Amino acid sequence: MAARQVRQDLGVGQGPVFHHRAFDAAALARRRRGVTVSVCIPARDEEGTVGDVAGRVHVALTARGGGVDLVDELVVVDDGSTDATAARAEAAGAVVVPSGSPGGGKGLAMRAGLAATTGDVVVFLDADVTDFGPHFVVGLVGPLLGDPSLVLVKAFYERPLHAGRGGGRVTELVARPAIGLLFPELSHIRQPLAGETALRRSALGSLELEPGYGVELGLLVDMAEAHGAGAVAQVDLGVRAHRNRPLAELRPHATDVLRAALSRAGAAIAS
Repeated sequence: MAARQVRQDLGVGQGPVFHHRAFDAAALARRRRGVTVSVCIPARDEEGTVGDVAGRVHVALTARGGGVDLVDELVVVDDGSTDATAARAEAAGAVVVPSGSPGGGKGLAMRAGLAATTGDVVVFLDADVTDFGPHFVVGLVGPLLGDPSLVLVKAFYERPLHAGRGGGRVTELVARPAIGLLFPELSHIRQPLAGETALRRSALGSLELEPGYGVELGLLVDMAEAHGAGAVAQVDLGVRAHRNRPLAELRPHATDVLRAALSRAGAAIAS
């Protein structure tokens, strides 16, 4: 597997970068040597896309779905949906579990996903992706199966916005500036808020996920602090499209991200 990996070292203390094409699902399945893999998809009112995301994982990457035996558990965490999200996910082959705190936020849904699964490697996927492919999972799992020193893999990609390539507004206007000022050792991370991420469960230890939208930044900073920035890898997934929200709806996301960054930097934050 190592001979096929395309990687670029980013300097001392910075983890490697891979392309998803460096990994083959069948090869990973043969070489995982008992390492179990769980896929967790937090979802709230995503009936239009969750079935496709879960279904492609089920069919392509689970033995139960007739695909490559790479994924052992496929779970959708329903965060209080009022539409057919749960039904679409179940029909697509996923096990659906409640978040336990309906509408409580992405971080709480991810906590529920961790509690509902047992995999040594846990892959988190967003439910609103409109161009999802199994290579998302393969690319995220590959580095962790190939290098025991890695504990976290963050995706990066091009993000279309309407007719252009301007997606990732909270990332560029809040997350990356905050990281550059407060955690410069992580400035090389291209998509710190990527919902597509994979982690080694044993590396979490006593770390607790942020309850809201700051969960991705909090997880990145916490894992890097516990294990070093060099233990965080990145994988290029190509292009990722999803439902872009109006600017006014992004303020809660930005607030949660900023809160997660400032709290980890020791700043006093208003309750």
